[in-house]
Amino acid sequence: MPCGKPVDNLCKNLKSQNSSLAKRVLIIYNIDMNLSKRQEGILFAIIEEYAEVATPVGSVTLAKLFNVSSATIRAEMARLEEYGYIAQPHTSAGRVPTDAGYRYYVNALAEQPEKIADLEQLRGVHDDKPLERSNRVLEVRISSQERADYAIRGAVDSLVELTGNLGLATIGDQLYMSGIARLFTQPEFLDNQRVQAVAKLLDNLEPWLREAAPGQPLNIFIGQENPIGKTSQVSLIISRFRSPYSDRSYIGVLGPTRQNYARVMSLVRQAGTMLETALNLK
Repeated sequence: MPCGKPVDNLCKNLKSQNSSLAKRVLIIYNIDMNLSKRQEGILFAIIEEYAEVATPVGSVTLAKLFNVSSATIRAEMARLEEYGYIAQPHTSAGRVPTDAGYRYYVNALAEQPEKIADLEQLRGVHDDKPLERSNRVLEVRISSQERADYAIRGAVDSLVELTGNLGLATIGDQLYMSGIARLFTQPEFLDNQRVQAVAKLLDNLEPWLREAAPGQPLNIFIGQENPIGKTSQVSLIISRFRSPYSDRSYIGVLGPTRQNYARVMSLVRQAGTMLETALNLK
C-alpha cells in the first residue's frame, strides 16, 4: 500500500533509513518502496517475462531490452532483491518475482496502467486484439444462456479456457469450480506438497467467501496474502457481482502466482460486469 496520511511520517522515516530491517518492515506491511523508473521497468519486465517462460529471467535478456550493460542490470536486480521484490532460486539462476513484487505490479496496474502499456510496447507484446476476442467469447457464452446458473457456469468455463487457471463462482450457497486438471498441468504443481496445499485451500474457499464477503468489485490475493492456504503459492482473483442469487455473488480464477495479471484481471472484471448486466436484465 502507498503511505497514507496517518502514517506518512513513519513511512518517510523508514524509507530514509538504509537498513535491511527498515526495508523488511516496509515489505511486511506492503508499503511500496520508491523505485527508480529503470528499477520499476526491470521489475515489470521480469514479471512479464517469467509469466511467459516460467524460468528465471537473466540479466542478458534484460540488458538487450533496456539497451544497457549486463553489469548495470545485475546491480539493479541486486537492489530489487534487497527490497524483497525478486529472488534468486539458485546461485547460477536468473531472478523470479516474489509475492511483494507481484503486489507492486498489481498496484501499478490498478493505479497507473499506462506504465504497463509502455513496457509492453517496449517488449513488442502490446496487442489489444486477443483481449478483445476473449471478451467477445465471454459475452457470447453468457448472453446465449437462458438460465442464470447456466450463464454463470458458462462464464467460469470460458475463464478456464482463456486463462488456463481454475475457474470458480458462487451459485447460491454452492461453489461451482471447473478446470482443476488444467490448473495442475502448470509447472508449479509438479510438487505434491503444493498440490495438497491448493486442495486444502479449495476445501475451505466456499465457507471463507461466505463469511469474509470480500467487498471490492475486483479482489486480488497473491501468495501469502491468501487468508486460507497461505503456503499454496497461488493467486486468487475474484470479481463481485449482483445476481438473482445474491448481491454478493463471486466469479474468478485461482492459479499460480505466475500470471499475466493485466489480462486475467481484465477478463475476471469483465466476466463479473457482463454477468451482472445479463442476469439482471432477464
